[in-house]
Amino acid sequence: MAAHPEPTSTGAPRALYVEHDALRIAALDWGGAPGARTVLLLHPNGFCAGFFDPIARRLAAGGAFRPIGVDLRGHGDTDKPPPPEPYRYEGMAGDVIAVLDACGVDETDAVGNSLGGGVAVHLDKLQPGRARRLLLCEPIVLPVTDDLPIGTAHPMAAAALRRRVVWPSREAMIHSYGSRPPMDRLAPEALAAYIEWGTHDRPDGQVELACPPPIEAAIFAGAPALRGVNAGFEHLPNLTASAAVLCGDRSTVPRERMEVVAAALGVPLEVVDDGGHFFLSEDTARGVELIETHLG
Repeated sequence: MAAHPEPTSTGAPRALYVEHDALRIAALDWGGAPGARTVLLLHPNGFCAGFFDPIARRLAAGGAFRPIGVDLRGHGDTDKPPPPEPYRYEGMAGDVIAVLDACGVDETDAVGNSLGGGVAVHLDKLQPGRARRLLLCEPIVLPVTDDLPIGTAHPMAAAALRRRVVWPSREAMIHSYGSRPPMDRLAPEALAAYIEWGTHDRPDGQVELACPPPIEAAIFAGAPALRGVNAGFEHLPNLTASAAVLCGDRSTVPRERMEVVAAALGVPLEVVDDGGHFFLSEDTARGVELIETHLG
């Protein structure tokens, strides 16, 4: 199990688990003031709900929001069925709906980064009106062309499969990840949160990634996931939630892709200065401000 902060720590989230699609889905609920609006925090591929811990604590302390994060299937403390078939966007969105149902949340706003943005779009596709507003941060909802590499031929999938799984300590991971792109752009507290929540303790005293590289690779380039990427893009003109699309001006994702997403929604693309692909967590104060500005 991961060595998570104690639930009694100031601002620490409450862990909860629900059953959906024969899987145990893990989630974190940071709570909020009476009457606070729920905001879903949906993470990028390879990450987990706890990645947003620094942002979520500040949102909850502000009083306007009740942040809830979901470990999408294959990530964090959620079950990890063998890839690739279970890693459909529709299935991940169904997991999110199961968490909302368990928390008694009828309506929500949602913030989705990368994979999380694609899942947020599929939430609207499955249950129109369940999400009122979406803040889509470089969402993976794109037209999939026939020439797109599938499987290990995809460069992101190949990179995921080369990822080191077992580390001697979390401190060693922070030193390594924090010294090379793209993780070197993360705010120190965001990197520490990812390492804390995105790893599990091993009996031998070492730690290992909570998201196995073959699962991360299947979400990047498995046929079931790519069908979801395309279905999400096709749903954009029918989106019932209001949406904003944001990208970083220093992102590795070509801006043209996000321009296509914004055009499909009929909204302007907003460019975040000095922002990479994970711009929400590269400056957590800026991330909180962006969320409060768009959803507050």
